[in-house]
Amino acid sequence: MLEFFIPVVFASNKVINFYRKSFPEINFNFTSVKDFSKINPKQINIYNCWEEEIVINPGELNDIGGKYAVKSLRAATQALKDGNIHALVTAPIHKKNVHSNEFPYTGHTPFFKDFFEQKDVVMLLAAGDFRVGLVTEHIAVKDIAKYITKENILSKINILNASLRRDFNIDKPKIAVLALNPHAGDEGLIGTEEIEIVRPAVVEAKHHNMIVMGPYSADAFFARGYQTRFDAVLAMYHDQGLIPLKSLSMGEGINYTAGLPVVRTSPDHGTALDIAGKNKADTSSFMAAIFGALDILKSQKFYDDNRKNPLKRFSSSLVSGNGDE
Repeated sequence: MLEFFIPVVFASNKVINFYRKSFPEINFNFTSVKDFSKINPKQINIYNCWEEEIVINPGELNDIGGKYAVKSLRAATQALKDGNIHALVTAPIHKKNVHSNEFPYTGHTPFFKDFFEQKDVVMLLAAGDFRVGLVTEHIAVKDIAKYITKENILSKINILNASLRRDFNIDKPKIAVLALNPHAGDEGLIGTEEIEIVRPAVVEAKHHNMIVMGPYSADAFFARGYQTRFDAVLAMYHDQGLIPLKSLSMGEGINYTAGLPVVRTSPDHGTALDIAGKNKADTSSFMAAIFGALDILKSQKFYDDNRKNPLKRFSSSLVSGNGDE
């Protein structure tokens, strides 16, 4: 990894040394820092977010784990906001364990939305060219329908379209929108949201020169592999989009918060407390999240450079062409 970027882990030496002693066969060296000007470009850096002596019990849900997870998250997010780091890859958090009056969130996404004072963001899961954005995130199924409004869907489509262009370097993104009800409501027989809400949102998005199609019946859409025809899919709720993505991504999926002024990714899995401290975790998704963040940074730079100098894009296309261009 050191060939591609400088890793900075927001935690504490005490935690890192605890796990290093637990697995003496693993040679893990690092630089401990409290000042970003002292970052070592040739080694992994541990930024000490706290110094207190704590009891570490791997895999145990307790107040200590939740408290210090939030401390590390806030320190890393502030560093991202201040420009001390270029991108942030968050590790999974146990939502119940971190939830409190000081952290009243059901996950990372709403926290980042508030921290960076954004009106709206999109939780976007990606595995290669398969991307799924969500209209609703971590809310109870019984409450989903009341958040399915034309305004919410249009907001998500706008953010998704902008993200596909800047973050993924897609000139003319094609977006599929899924229905809320089974069989897309069967023309109103089993739900009218498609007629009254979803389809009007799709039509309005088209009027703003976006390539948007739908609403599609979710089961038939994925069963027929239609996701390969689009650059992204907008699902109405969490499981509708994440079950097919996680099933088809084979552990390579990542989570990206689209709509922020910064780059934040994460693996697409949870805390797996049952194997905590056993050195059994599959690192595939976490590594994908790291290099996914790097790819997004590169895409953003390319996009921004070309907006400043449109001729640069034109000349690049000529150089990459065939024949005597």
